[in-house]
Amino acid sequence: MPIGEGWFVLNAQETRWYHRDGRGAVMWFADEHFPQVGVNLFVLEPGEPIGLYHWETDQEDFLVLSGEAVLIIEGDERPLRQWDFVHCPPETKHIIVGAGNGPCAILAIGAREHQVDGFQGGYTVDETARRHGASADRDTTDPHEAYAEIPPHRERTRYRDRWLPRD
Repeated sequence: MPIGEGWFVLNAQETRWYHRDGRGAVMWFADEHFPQVGVNLFVLEPGEPIGLYHWETDQEDFLVLSGEAVLIIEGDERPLRQWDFVHCPPETKHIIVGAGNGPCAILAIGAREHQVDGFQGGYTVDETARRHGASADRDTTDPHEAYAEIPPHRERTRYRDRWLPRD
């Protein structure tokens, strides 16, 4: 992981990853060094959601780097494939779930202009998201309440072969 301020180069296959069964793997690109934007790389197996159906006070964007996924957005379900880009303006309810026959790699980028102490937004009950295991039990703005039934921590792990596309 980068140390200190300034520019850096980070190889996604050589840095820290975190994994939670049923919720995929994630690599955070030095969150503490990026006060204006969050950049995350997710790898989801079929049926694994990035998180829970939610909205945020800032925009959030996603690029499918490989594989297939399902986007649940404003109650609708849409298939995603490699190179699909998703833009979520502030307060857009959404979640992405892995699909297809193998892993799906997704680059997530979110603004932080209105965030104080991390997440600023809410979790909304949605039946489409519930069918995919990606809905909170009730509407809330408290992440601890929304994720109460999900194992609390991702375990640190190394990059696993086949998570990301090869050149």
